[in-house]
Amino acid sequence: MEKSLLIRDDDLKIEFTRIDLFDILPEDVGRRERIISSLNKLEMQQDVLLHELDNYKSEIERLTNNADTFDYTIAVSSGVIASLIDSLWVGEFSFERGKAWSNQKVNEFVMKVAKSQGYKGDRLKGAIDKLEKNFGIPSDNVWKGKDIGISARSHHLDDLAHHPTIVGLFFSILTQFTKEAYFTNSEGEFIPITITDNGELIGHDIVHKFYAGTINWFFHLVSDMSGSNKTSGAGMGIPGPLVSMLKEISGLPLIKNTNLSEFLHKIYTKDKFDLRGELAVLHELGRQAVPVIINEVIVRGSYFIRRLYNELKQHDSIRELNWKKILPYNNRTINRMLTIATGTFTAVDLVDAGVRSAIKTGGVINPAFWGSFVLRVNFVGIGRFAIACYSDIKMGLELKSTKTNFLATQMEYIYNLNAIVLYKQADMFIEAKSVEKAISELENKANEIEWYYKNQLELLASSLNNISEYSQLIENRNPGLKNQLLEILE
Repeated sequence: MEKSLLIRDDDLKIEFTRIDLFDILPEDVGRRERIISSLNKLEMQQDVLLHELDNYKSEIERLTNNADTFDYTIAVSSGVIASLIDSLWVGEFSFERGKAWSNQKVNEFVMKVAKSQGYKGDRLKGAIDKLEKNFGIPSDNVWKGKDIGISARSHHLDDLAHHPTIVGLFFSILTQFTKEAYFTNSEGEFIPITITDNGELIGHDIVHKFYAGTINWFFHLVSDMSGSNKTSGAGMGIPGPLVSMLKEISGLPLIKNTNLSEFLHKIYTKDKFDLRGELAVLHELGRQAVPVIINEVIVRGSYFIRRLYNELKQHDSIRELNWKKILPYNNRTINRMLTIATGTFTAVDLVDAGVRSAIKTGGVINPAFWGSFVLRVNFVGIGRFAIACYSDIKMGLELKSTKTNFLATQMEYIYNLNAIVLYKQADMFIEAKSVEKAISELENKANEIEWYYKNQLELLASSLNNISEYSQLIENRNPGLKNQLLEILE
């Protein structure tokens, strides 16, 4: 906006013009602010995308197999060494050997617990008798004479309070508050039995009920681990955790109509697969786990040593080492090495089992051959090989997905870069347009000023001419004034 001030004195006219600063600002100031705001948002988003790209690159490196010939050689050699240890030291799976070990360990445990409770003798029967008398539970004999499909051989399995599980503890405590024992027979029927003659084993208040339901329950289970005092070391002990959980599941509505409960009754009473049987299996599986663990240690150890050596060559300080590349854990390279090592171990183990079984049966493939073959197979090794294959395949799928996400993020990053360039070009054009407009306006103002001064000079010249014309008229009307003025000016 322009404002003019006019000063007049006779024929002399002076005009002043004030120019508003906003008149020369570009018209696209608001648009430029929006562009700058959008640029800031895009640049912040680019920082986030760069962080995501770095994470994807790191993940792709982790999921990529970088094993070389030396790594594969170590893996195969480790598998062969572990299979030789399995063949020469572990040998056949022997339930009898495991049962002998578990009987000894359970008997020693029962004796140790009994002596901690004051038993002074050295016979297992006396230790069991001591614990049974001191820590009875109300459901122990309530099944007798009920004709509900529960016998002396099966009552430890059928009585839920005799299970060494959290469910067994729950029903032991529940019995204290309801005065009922809870059983499931070989047909899967859930049978509660009211307790009438074991009142001394029921707590009289909440504290004693919980004490009897937990402490008495635990020590009573210990007394039953090796059988009763009449069949110490040989009778039916309590069921193991696995059989107990299956027995508890067999009473559920959807499973009740299956033959699971009957099957469990058979392996418990006829095959005598109690807690000591489960420990025997675990012992033999533990023996089979030894060569599997050795195989694992060799592969992971060689990976660690070799990567550590390579990192030390590349860096001067230990603090600069990249431990993600060194630690033999959670990357595709070590998984691939373990897959090869465990696969080699399993292959050699199966060949060894087949050859030894054929020698044992005279080369005839019959049930005896397959029986011997199964006993010589290292199932822990097969399980470890399956886990290694699963991990390797899973990482392969994750790698494919990660690469897809990386490419998508990279494309988004490129699109954002293009958008940033376009926004900056637009900002440049607006700035250039503003500068051009400002220069044009300044040029117009300069032309106006030039015209103004030209007019003022013409007016000044005209005024000077008028002065010479009016000087004679002034002298005629005011004689001597001219000379006086000249003297004053001098």
